[in-house]
Amino acid sequence: MSKNTFAHEARACLSVTFVLRPLRRYWRLAHLALLGSVAGSAVAAEQHQHHSLELTPMIITGVAQQSPLTVVTDPKIPRQPVPASDAGDYLQTIPGFSAVRGGGSNSDPVFRGMFGSRLNMLTNGGVMLGACPSRMDSPSSYITPQSYDQLTVIKGPQTVLWGPGGSAATILFEREPERFSEFGGRVDASLLVGSDGRFDRAIDAATGSDLGYLRLLANRSDSDNYSDGNGDRLHSRWDKWSSDLVIGWTPDTDTLLELTAGVGDGEAAYAGRGMDGSQFERESLGLRFERENLGEVLQKIEARLYYNYADHVMDNFSLRTPSGSGMMANPMASNVDRRTLGGRVAGTWAWDAYELVAGIDAQTNEHRKRAPAFSIMGGYTSHERASWSKDAGFHNYGAFGELSWSAAEGDRVIGGARLDRASAKDYRQQLSNSMGGNWANPSANSERSDTLPSAFVRYEHDLNDLPATAYLGLGHAQRFPDYWELFSASTGPVGSVQAFETVRPEKTTQLDFGIQYEQGPLSMWASGYVGQVRDYILFNYVPMGMMTRTSVDNVEARIMGGELGGSYRLSPAWKTDASLAYAWGENRSDDRPMPQIPPLEGRLGLTYERGDWSAAGLWRVVAKQSRVAEGQGNVTSKDFGDSAGFGVLSVNGAYRLNKHYRVSTGIDNLLDKAYSEHLNQAGSAGFGYAADTRINEPGRTYWARVDLSF
Repeated sequence: MSKNTFAHEARACLSVTFVLRPLRRYWRLAHLALLGSVAGSAVAAEQHQHHSLELTPMIITGVAQQSPLTVVTDPKIPRQPVPASDAGDYLQTIPGFSAVRGGGSNSDPVFRGMFGSRLNMLTNGGVMLGACPSRMDSPSSYITPQSYDQLTVIKGPQTVLWGPGGSAATILFEREPERFSEFGGRVDASLLVGSDGRFDRAIDAATGSDLGYLRLLANRSDSDNYSDGNGDRLHSRWDKWSSDLVIGWTPDTDTLLELTAGVGDGEAAYAGRGMDGSQFERESLGLRFERENLGEVLQKIEARLYYNYADHVMDNFSLRTPSGSGMMANPMASNVDRRTLGGRVAGTWAWDAYELVAGIDAQTNEHRKRAPAFSIMGGYTSHERASWSKDAGFHNYGAFGELSWSAAEGDRVIGGARLDRASAKDYRQQLSNSMGGNWANPSANSERSDTLPSAFVRYEHDLNDLPATAYLGLGHAQRFPDYWELFSASTGPVGSVQAFETVRPEKTTQLDFGIQYEQGPLSMWASGYVGQVRDYILFNYVPMGMMTRTSVDNVEARIMGGELGGSYRLSPAWKTDASLAYAWGENRSDDRPMPQIPPLEGRLGLTYERGDWSAAGLWRVVAKQSRVAEGQGNVTSKDFGDSAGFGVLSVNGAYRLNKHYRVSTGIDNLLDKAYSEHLNQAGSAGFGYAADTRINEPGRTYWARVDLSF
């Protein structure tokens, strides 16, 4: 059997992704026809005086902190660089965020040098967990930012309302309930085209009355391999789609019952991995209940249930040709899945100067894989012959309370505490290594559990002499090790102790402080932190001949840094803004820098706005990073040397044709600079990259987007 025939048959049995795949030009024509149809409906809606929203001629190049430790933005507004295809991409517009990059899409977000489950990321109050043991399908890869109405980031361990962990930040992607006073509807749609075959299309439509609503969200994004500043093509293409249906019942103005159902899928190529993602299948269900104005003290009751399922396939033949040599010489594939079920009930009480939000939450998830795990040649030839095998299970039950006290005019104290009972079970009966060895798992059917407290207190003070608010907060968060930290490290020799048995929960104690200032044309903010992390969970990469083995250890760490920014309106039409972000970390146990810490980064923007027009320039400057810990990192990436600094210039413009239509366009990396980010997976040997070769970012990129809303 030829390699091509073999790959075709294996792909057919391994992936249900895009059974119907029309040519891209037909997709473009179909969606242009859809937008034309929607445009006609817009005129009709305007004639019948239906509710419409006026689009703003704005492109986001950076997001400022609006209140102490909190950033809020609208993810539907176009942004630069080219509008994001995943949550990790979009978060990089917020100072302090960076991402581990390995291709064109599905980057893994990092905030202040903190990675993975240190970022508590929720969508509509639910948790979506990926399944790949090396986070090829990171949780952020299943999130399409444009499908949500609001993005909120709460920095540091300064909230206890949204589940366990969140030692670095809590990230909330949320949809707002629809409200119709009478029967009507609205439609928001967009179409984006760009360099390297980038083509996005999205629609968000809702209809309803005062008794309820129906909302449909659908989007698709795809791109070819991009070219870097040297003109070299990188293995980076993707094709993703997602759709959600929301049904809401609003019998009165104080009651909401909402049901959400969603599906999605896609494929993505990675220059920094030995395999690509040929399936990112998502299934989601959510139920939400809210009741407000219940009494003089009890203000609100809310409850949420959610179910999220990820079915992920990775292989080395769907989007690339097997190398023919080394460990990935032959066609190989792996199929893993993750099923997550959770819920939350909370109440809000208010007395004079106090407000209390308290409740309980719970989550359970299980991880499975098909066996045999990788080699199709060894028997992975059909779903029927390759049965599912559960390898891990997790449970978490928590109780929380958060109290706000308006102590005096201009003084506020906010504090909270939560207690979690977390557990994990190891279902693996056998362990294996890359050399084909197998042996009994010494921790098979073992279970471990911990009771983990977390708390914070913050003082906010409005300064009398200045239109400014200063704040100081102390937080402590304890985080149970996640799936990647307990199960993804390479197994050692027969009889060796596994990470499941030894890795301890991570404990972060952090002081957050800062100030918000706004008067006249000037707006400024600063946010700093100093912290200690006991039992920081660290990955070590140890070369073993032609292979690399990973192990997980607990170390003591110190962290500090901060972000600052400001904007100044030079005239009614001109405005300038700037931001700076810095993170620092030290491994106290080994007396060396912490790994995977992004370098100092600054952004400088200049914007012109007049009537229906806007134009802007963005200069992003990143310093070199020489504080590295070679051979250490996280489950996705490691430090492999110093990185060079760079500066990238981008420009954009937007025009509002009328209150329904907006056109925006931009050029990213205007000077076509060849550069790479410090956080980098390094190129795969299958494409001829050396182990320490960084993956370059896209070169000059053109894009244009049309938005309509009525």
